[in-house]
Amino acid sequence: PDSVPCTTVNKMCGSGMKAVMQIHDAIAAGTIGIGVAGGLESMTNAPYLLDRARGGYRMGHGRVLDHMFLDGLEDAYEPGRLMGTYAEDTAQHYQFTREQQDRFALASLERARKASEDGTFAREIAAVAVKGRGGDVSIATDEQPRNARPDKIPTLKPAFRPDGTVTAANSSSISDGGAALVLLRRSEAEKRGLPVLARIVGHASHARAPAWFTTAPIGAMEALFQKTGWSAKDVDLFEINEAFAVVTMAAMRDLDLPHDKVNVHGGACALGHPVGASGARIIVTLLNALETHGLKRGVAALCIGGGEATAVAVERIAA
Repeated sequence: PDSVPCTTVNKMCGSGMKAVMQIHDAIAAGTIGIGVAGGLESMTNAPYLLDRARGGYRMGHGRVLDHMFLDGLEDAYEPGRLMGTYAEDTAQHYQFTREQQDRFALASLERARKASEDGTFAREIAAVAVKGRGGDVSIATDEQPRNARPDKIPTLKPAFRPDGTVTAANSSSISDGGAALVLLRRSEAEKRGLPVLARIVGHASHARAPAWFTTAPIGAMEALFQKTGWSAKDVDLFEINEAFAVVTMAAMRDLDLPHDKVNVHGGACALGHPVGASGARIIVTLLNALETHGLKRGVAALCIGGGEATAVAVERIAA
């Protein structure tokens, strides 16, 4: 109803996950009883901006700014510097080769395609009707995995530096998407006869120097383990957002995480990264993966432009 309040969270890549964290805390505090948390993003509709146009242009050149770059893909602290250049720095720091990053991206694509083809993703996707020239078209599968060309991945040129190793394939793509979760106390769910998927065990945030946002998920997960009393070995599955392959690869190396426990249905290198939605999307995917594989504990984490990261721990409740 119109009487229900709403809040918009702007935390770049972390927006969807931060919404979940805030709804969780509001319920825990008794401020609200039930909440819907999530995020959405339409990067393809990001507008171009006319700098200083409001007061009228004078003699000389004006500027047209890409809102997608200005509010997401460029660093706010070093104007004009793309996030991908920091991924290059991360690859150099960890000595991740182009071949290692491409292998990771290929594995992500293979996992995502399998999850799409065998119906796993169908359990977490709500079809959307899009108006076309011939009438409504139902979109019920992610487009990116279907359109990807695995044979082209090794041949792509570096995207951010001429001699670099980060490409369009081992990075996340520009995407549209949305995801949402309903949160409430277990007692309230039982009273209403609603099935409970999982409980939120804890959440954490962490910040580093803006140039090292790529490794901030490591600190966020370490903080989360301290809060929950878990260790990495206690976790059955991880969803670590693949803003760039090196983000997830760095977390796997520093936390000693086996690849067969990380992004088991593929990640953003295959599915895309609709910035405002991804934080909620990886929690949805994590819950589905835990149920699909009959596992219990999971952690979702993602980096955020500007140096931060967030992480959420969930524990599945068996039916």
